[in-house]
Amino acid sequence: MAYGMVVVGTDGSDSALGAVERAAEIAEASGALVLVVCAYSAMTRREQAVAAAQLGDTRFDQVIGEEAAEAALAAACKRAQDSGGTRVESRLVEGDAVHVLLQVAEERAADLIVVGNRGINTRLGRILGSVPSVVSQRSPCDVLIVHTVEGGKGV
Repeated sequence: MAYGMVVVGTDGSDSALGAVERAAEIAEASGALVLVVCAYSAMTRREQAVAAAQLGDTRFDQVIGEEAAEAALAAACKRAQDSGGTRVESRLVEGDAVHVLLQVAEERAADLIVVGNRGINTRLGRILGSVPSVVSQRSPCDVLIVHTVEGGKGV
């Protein structure tokens, strides 16, 4: 199956960059467009720490602040180009990573969403749902979960 539009999420982590590399390889093979998407929170690091302490979890795996998100997005786009992506676009969207990926994939009629497996084997991921598992359940298109971290180590 050839893909025309490949959406890949990034938060600047090594796991996400591994997914970006794989997305670029797939896109290169079929001449597809790679759309690198970064969801971010306008929440300050202090607000995040207070919320995490009160909620007792670390579910805030988004990029914090627009400046950090822009840097993560630029690094991911460069990685996509270095990995063979000849047609690379980017999109920065404020919001929850799952919602943003699904929304962009639907808006752009994506054929494939690519995400890293970070968080999928963590206790919190099993309870609340990790980005890859929730995206795979709700996606309007194919989903590739790239094995980027060993089970239980990607927090």
